[in-house]
Amino acid sequence: MTPPAPVIEFRQVGLTYPGPPPVEALRPCDLVIEPGEFVSIVGPSGSGKSTFLNIAGLLDQPTTGTYLLDGIDTTTLKDSDVTSVRGRRIGFVFQSFHLLPHRSALENVMLAMTYNGVPRAERAERAREALACVGLGHRVAAMPSTLSGGERQRCAIARALVARPSLLLCDEPTGNLDTANTATVLRLLETLHDGGMTVLVITHEPEVAARGSRTVAIRDGVLSEQVMR
Repeated sequence: MTPPAPVIEFRQVGLTYPGPPPVEALRPCDLVIEPGEFVSIVGPSGSGKSTFLNIAGLLDQPTTGTYLLDGIDTTTLKDSDVTSVRGRRIGFVFQSFHLLPHRSALENVMLAMTYNGVPRAERAERAREALACVGLGHRVAAMPSTLSGGERQRCAIARALVARPSLLLCDEPTGNLDTANTATVLRLLETLHDGGMTVLVITHEPEVAARGSRTVAIRDGVLSEQVMR
């Protein structure tokens, strides 16, 4: 049986912003993340973490190299195809939750399926399942303003999961949470990983990075050797 393709494969991927003067935000690098891995990306402010996130999340195209996502060469796709691949294969979790304030938890999760081909009749059921998966099955009708910070982040994770992506891409997912809610969200990410989800967390917090099975450091746009634990 042919083994599955890596979820992420960078082949000398780099990004230089045009000047003057040009800024080499991410220097050409190689990186492989296999299905089911939990990888932490760490580095100080201005190190290139955001550039890495934007490339891995198909928000920016690299200026050099080849990026394969689930074996798909994303650097050769048309813009419309990039949008489709991103919507079906990547779930995003951000520091600031990005929930619509006048929509319920259920509606916020359902909205994530509007443009990724899920039939309208399936959206509510899938959204309920995703909310139950993150422990919010009893809060489907709640508005974001009535949710705690941890519940809002779990709702955001449900929204990221509802399309059943192959990659969960988290950008500082605990940055706005207190200690107790941070622990809750990290346990949830570990549970998802234990269930087979590929998780990539970008963070500057050592205690968050320690939850991953691998750590990749970025400094001055350079990816270091991966540290295995």
